[in-house]
Amino acid sequence: MRAEDEDRAAGGPSRRRVLASAAAAGAVAVTGLGTAGAAAAPGRGPRAGRIDTHHHALPPALRAWAVEHGLLPPEGGPNWGRWDLHRTLDTMDALGIAAGVASAPAPPEALRDREVAVSGTRVFNESLAGLMRDHPTRFGFFAYLPQFHVDLAIREAAYALDELGADGVLLMANAGGRYLGDPVFEPLFAELDRRRAVVFVHPAGLADARPVPGIEEWIADFMLDTTRTALSLITAGTLDRHRHLSVILSHAGGFLPYLGGRVEHAGREGEGPSPEAFRRAVRRFYYDTAMPASPYATPTLLAAAGAGRLLFGTDWPQIDRPEVDRTVALLDRDPSLTRRARAAVDRENALRLLPTLARRLRG
Repeated sequence: MRAEDEDRAAGGPSRRRVLASAAAAGAVAVTGLGTAGAAAAPGRGPRAGRIDTHHHALPPALRAWAVEHGLLPPEGGPNWGRWDLHRTLDTMDALGIAAGVASAPAPPEALRDREVAVSGTRVFNESLAGLMRDHPTRFGFFAYLPQFHVDLAIREAAYALDELGADGVLLMANAGGRYLGDPVFEPLFAELDRRRAVVFVHPAGLADARPVPGIEEWIADFMLDTTRTALSLITAGTLDRHRHLSVILSHAGGFLPYLGGRVEHAGREGEGPSPEAFRRAVRRFYYDTAMPASPYATPTLLAAAGAGRLLFGTDWPQIDRPEVDRTVALLDRDPSLTRRARAAVDRENALRLLPTLARRLRG
């Protein structure tokens, strides 16, 4: 049986193929790859190109708000604070990205004050909606919700999904140390489940982090932040209660797919979620491909969740152009992915998950 046929029969890559490709992946990583030119797909348009589900944007009104509230300096600052529409479209075109689902992660603490949460959330979401409205076949967006005020979050979700045409909502992994499985968020998840909403989960940074000299927070702490919130959702039974909810975990799920054996052992010892609940959740979550770069993570992700739960993501513009070029090239040449699986990851899974975006792209 050919590898592709075996994958199709199993609903994902076969164990034989995953184990074989893991060894090949190491060779690809060692040899190094060229940048964008080899990875790009010339001629891809809205009806054929990739869908980037981990894609950040900072339209002018949103940038002005961030500067006013001390999240950005007036000049310079991090990569995401220097977002530019023309540079973004050039990057998307070069890499065969048909559309990006824009989001604007911000520390929940920045909107802790209720009045700031009301006005700021509206600036966030109307700015991103304006970007989508001006470029309906190039952008969608995930609406920001103020997590310190669950009643406002419910109200803003309704406005963004019903009036602004959002493709889903963004939730930070924790707000003041409260992870998403915390009972305080239950009314919000009940409403999002009623709406069959898509939730994009982005790390906020560990509330109790102790920086390691020379190690930036995003390298490991962000990954643990995502892992903690995923485990809290599993342990609290949030996913089992809300079966119409779809949850995307950033950065390939943090460490979640790689902790399976340890979590299942804890469950058997009565110190964690049951192994059955964990396995259900791992195949229920979606995972984007943004940093960790393929090919290191792909074999485990495929074995844990299957190609049907993976979504293309770049983390642009927090990840700058040379690194985006490189990670896309690595994904394109990843030996773990069959042609059929790559098509699903690049585009098909996102279109199935995000029907409002799919309708806009069909024109």
